[in-house]
Amino acid sequence: MKLIVDSGSTKTDWIALDDSGNILFETQTLGLNPQVLTEYIIEERIINNYQLYQSRKDVTHLYFYGAGCGTKPPVELISRVFETIFVNAELIVKEDTYAAAYAVATPNESSIVCILGTGSNCSFFDGKKLHQRITSLGYVLMDDASGNYFGRQMLRDYYFNKIPSDLAQKFKEEFDLADEVIKDNLYKKPNPNTYLATFARFLIENKDTKYAQKLIRKGLKLFIKNQILQFEEASTSSVHFVGSIAFYLEKELRKVMMSLGLKTGKIVKKPIDGLVKYHQSF
Repeated sequence: MKLIVDSGSTKTDWIALDDSGNILFETQTLGLNPQVLTEYIIEERIINNYQLYQSRKDVTHLYFYGAGCGTKPPVELISRVFETIFVNAELIVKEDTYAAAYAVATPNESSIVCILGTGSNCSFFDGKKLHQRITSLGYVLMDDASGNYFGRQMLRDYYFNKIPSDLAQKFKEEFDLADEVIKDNLYKKPNPNTYLATFARFLIENKDTKYAQKLIRKGLKLFIKNQILQFEEASTSSVHFVGSIAFYLEKELRKVMMSLGLKTGKIVKKPIDGLVKYHQSF
């Protein structure tokens, strides 16, 4: 049995394939980002899933594409967890940008592949391999135009009284914005990046307001200028996007990309379907 796994910081999609490439089951767990979670929490999130626990000894190959897996230490951390659970499996662990590339890019054709979800990332795909210009420093300093970026900006704007009063009242009614609650989630509880990203839903639901449009454009332009334009190939290559932020803000994203003279390619919410097709091809 093969397990194909696409993991962000918020959630993780799992699909099991038999030796003929047929789908045996699909399931989902919470996100498994090894840069922000301990081994104990990652293991707990996996073994608490009935289907994964029941089939753990039947897995012969595990292909994991995850947020936070761009450097050696987090890859080693999550690999140790997998080795204790899927004891018979051969492990392949890559960062989530590879999942995005395999899902949306055309083999042997160069393109730029971006992730705009809970976090954000950007790579150049030469048709076979990914190349990055920027070393990510995580959600605190980077992740422009991601869910946690927009959530962080909205909380700042709310506390600095920069959100229009009617929208601020609506925001207050929908979320617990008490300062102690926010600080507890940011500085004491796990997954502060995921917590921040929960506020992005409000921005998307109210994206037609003047305030939201301004914030969305600002975030998208930051991401494009800081990430995409690092690659000289940006002027001639298609730029693909994967992730819920890109998916729900597609109209705004395409408009900003066009204004900067860039070509938008595919925009998909989740890469798992394209990722499965990729693995079914060999």
